[in-house]
Amino acid sequence: MLQPAVAAGETTVRRPFYRSLYFTVLLAILAGGLIGHLWPDLGQSLKPLGDAFIKLVKMIIAPVIFLTITTGIAGMRDLKQVGRVAAKAFAYFLVFSTLALIIGLVIANVVQPGRGLNIDPATLNAGAVAQYATAAHESTIVGFLTGIIPNTLVSAFVEGNILQTLFVSILFGIALAMVGDVAAPVNRALDALSQVVFKLVAILMKAAPIGAFGAFAFTIGAYGLGAIANLAALIATFYVTSLVFVFGVLGLVCLANGFSIFRLVAYLKEELLLVLGTSSSEAALPSLMQKLERAGAPKSVVGLVVPTGYSFNLDGTNIYMTLAALFIAQAMNIELSLQDQLLLLVVAMISSKGAAGITGAGFITLAATLAVVPGVPVAGMALILGIDRFMSECRALTNFVGNAVATLVVARWEGELDREALHAALGSGPGALAASPDPAAGPGDRDVVTAD
Repeated sequence: MLQPAVAAGETTVRRPFYRSLYFTVLLAILAGGLIGHLWPDLGQSLKPLGDAFIKLVKMIIAPVIFLTITTGIAGMRDLKQVGRVAAKAFAYFLVFSTLALIIGLVIANVVQPGRGLNIDPATLNAGAVAQYATAAHESTIVGFLTGIIPNTLVSAFVEGNILQTLFVSILFGIALAMVGDVAAPVNRALDALSQVVFKLVAILMKAAPIGAFGAFAFTIGAYGLGAIANLAALIATFYVTSLVFVFGVLGLVCLANGFSIFRLVAYLKEELLLVLGTSSSEAALPSLMQKLERAGAPKSVVGLVVPTGYSFNLDGTNIYMTLAALFIAQAMNIELSLQDQLLLLVVAMISSKGAAGITGAGFITLAATLAVVPGVPVAGMALILGIDRFMSECRALTNFVGNAVATLVVARWEGELDREALHAALGSGPGALAASPDPAAGPGDRDVVTAD
């Protein structure tokens, strides 16, 4: 079981801001962007730093998911709760994923960011997006569902497949709960192992500034700030739409459930900067799970909702798909009827699940969607290939916040959200005087004084 943020009778003392993970990651991103802009070749050569850090984090994701879910489910007295939490989570995912698609569609029709570009389809380089079209063709719903089942009990951990790990973890947790007292030694061993694994997470997170520095230096060095100039309208529209969705739609959801989206974003600022620097929401998954537990969500809910949401609750990706699809049609002066746009909406909802967990999923799901919509050539994706990297950060950030909100909301629906812990963590209640600890700091790294 995770260690509490602050032991009874103790008060956490805030670290100087310049020693916080937030500040060091921010400096690393700024330094990486500067190097990538001034010395592009050097910036591109730093890519292995970002890749190595993401590999480090992915290395620990499967154990974190397994331990969190199995110990959470094993501690449940009523196994019906597992199905109830899963049902509520998927209902939430379905509603808000669909809403994200609709918002992207509406904004694209109102703003029309592609209108006036007058691109001739014959001039597009279809070969540039061929690999994405091929991957989309090979991705099917049936293949996706059967792919959730691993070849062996341990292959999910070897391959690092999140959904396969989730599947094995749920089954193993249910088995532990059904066995009862006989499994008590196993539960104690898993609880002890959890503390070791999360201490390892704290150690790995100390390398976050290095990973963010290398990844951002590569992005700016490889694509340059000038690459966004010609398609600035699409980028701006996507970023503004995502902000409206997060602070408007999700903000209202948070308000209805008794907390503030602004305070939640502030609470997760270190993780959000890490996602921004690496363009990967997976880089912050272990830390997100820790912080949500610290904010009052029970381990069983966190373990089920967060990993599942990483595949089924992709709000940023959904906004991107409908917005980008209509941008391509508008840029080539292709008029889509209401029927075509509704078809686009349905296909995008399905394809966003079928390509979950695939590298370059945002582009692959877009290719799968365009392949079904008549009149819009898949080759049109070549228009946005050069700027996709600049939009991937926004997709990842929106997905990340969406899953954090979903977890807290489902926990409240279950009646298991610890309000006192939530207000203390978000700095919105009496317990807010105790600072939330740095996720990169282990128990031995915090400055603690005993209260009289």
